Amino acid sequence: MKFSEIAEKLSDATDRNSLTSNPEFNPEITGVAPIEHASGDTLSYIEGAKFAAMVGKTAAGALILPRDEALQAQATQRGKAWIAVSEPRLVFAKAIALFYKPFHPTPEIHPTAIIHPSAEIGKDVYIGAHAVIQVGVKIGNGACIHPNVVIYPEAEIGDRTILHANCTIHERSKIGSDCVIHSGAVIGAEGFGFVPIPTGWYKMEQSGCTVLEDGVEVGCNTTIDRPAVGETRVARNTKIDNLVQIGHGCEIGENCAMASQVGLAGGVKVGNRVILAGQVGIANQAKIGDGAIASAKAGIHNDVEPGAIVSGIPALPHKLFLKVAAVYSRLPEIYQTLKQLQRQMEAKK
Repeated sequence: MKFSEIAEKLSDATDRNSLTSNPEFNPEITGVAPIEHASGDTLSYIEGAKFAAMVGKTAAGALILPRDEALQAQATQRGKAWIAVSEPRLVFAKAIALFYKPFHPTPEIHPTAIIHPSAEIGKDVYIGAHAVIQVGVKIGNGACIHPNVVIYPEAEIGDRTILHANCTIHERSKIGSDCVIHSGAVIGAEGFGFVPIPTGWYKMEQSGCTVLEDGVEVGCNTTIDRPAVGETRVARNTKIDNLVQIGHGCEIGENCAMASQVGLAGGVKVGNRVILAGQVGIANQAKIGDGAIASAKAGIHNDVEPGAIVSGIPALPHKLFLKVAAVYSRLPEIYQTLKQLQRQMEAKK
């Protein structure tokens, strides 16, 4: 595909005022590649100043650039085709879709799948080998159920939702349309509910359900538990990475993002557009306000205000955390100074 064709196909994703290189730079592009490993027939991108030096080094035949005249001039000098936009990473993501189509099997039901007669299966559904679909399950139109998926009784799967191989959907779970559940994920398993008694623990049955709204994506080996009563809910368009634990009764807002190894204890409430970086832990019943950000490994024990950025264990406002971190490396020196002052004070007594 000529670069000019790619630019035309991406026109809906670019700004009205986007710029393109001289039309004489119009290479044949066969794919996309990271900037460090690109070749003359591939398209790559520069997101910002951090990678600006790569314009002078990359072998890519074409680039998606930020709106930076110096970078554009450098790319032109090197004979690179380019397009300059406000959001290079977003446009590059859409460029990938021009060359790569995810595997999606043709609708069919494999003869080894076990489907209860009471299950309701929509139109154009794929159900793979050895999938198990139990009593009262409802599966929407265009859904894709890959091999070895197990769907427990009375669960509901929305239109065009994809359940990848070996994930498990427990009883009464409700998964909306256009969701993606990756391999090994477990949706709606029992929450960790035990009441202490003199002889040990009394098991509290988990009679609630788990609800994922439309457009939710759940990574490999992530678990989202159901509560004793009520529901655990993840609102629309939230994206959850691999190896995340969401405890019973949590409420997650819209358009959130959670990186790998995030852990939420029971009853946590997360607002809309919240970002939780890797290994963030949130204590029982804490509330996280809309638009808040927790940096990697933050340990959150109390409520977080909307729009706040927190870091550290226990979590502190990010600016305060940076000051504390700067002092931390000087603690041995400060301790020695303190000891010296104490000796001087004692000598004066």
